[in-house]
Amino acid sequence: MPEAPEPTEAAAVQHSDFGRRVAARRRELGLTAQDLADRTGASEAYVRYVEEQAAHPASGFALRLAAALDTDVDTLLGGTYTRPPGTADAARTPEFLELSEQECRALLSSHGVGRVAVQLPHGPVVLPVNYTMTSDGSVAFRTRPGSSLSGASGQEVAFEVDRVDDALSEGWSVLVVGVACAVTDPDTATALAEQAHSEPWAGGERTRWLLVTPRRISGRRIRRAVH
Repeated sequence: MPEAPEPTEAAAVQHSDFGRRVAARRRELGLTAQDLADRTGASEAYVRYVEEQAAHPASGFALRLAAALDTDVDTLLGGTYTRPPGTADAARTPEFLELSEQECRALLSSHGVGRVAVQLPHGPVVLPVNYTMTSDGSVAFRTRPGSSLSGASGQEVAFEVDRVDDALSEGWSVLVVGVACAVTDPDTATALAEQAHSEPWAGGERTRWLLVTPRRISGRRIRRAVH
């Protein structure tokens, strides 16, 4: 029978996405933690540990959890990148929330992958980019000199980041609107490159930096209503 290890201080304050999905699915089926423990042959304490701490159980127990919850491990892990997001059914009690600017900035965080939408002479385009948030709250990203995005300098663009959790039918999106400006100062470009958390995933010589200073930020979240 799996037993719960002593939680670390870090684990005690950070729930894992796996645990959240296990707990949500258990509640959806109307099961108690003890019910799930009985179905998996574990102790209730261990089930609580998996749900409430930043933990990923061994593969064997994950399989038993999935079977007990009438789902699969892939769903509990959040699916795979080969599936388009948003294929799950809507939650039974969805809640639609407007996010404050502070919440939006927190979700943008320091870096990640977002999408830039811009109107070009041949029509509108939306392209994914690796981005970095600067200390003054601007969105910075790189592109190739002469690329479609390179021509966005001086234009108003929309930058969007979102996350979707099919297992919970939850998600959020943040929209930044502002003017894109090309970075022409070599020292500034060097500083941005040093600050970047990763090289552009697309590879190649993407040496042209653009900055989008937000004129307005808005965001929305869909989650299961808490009763």
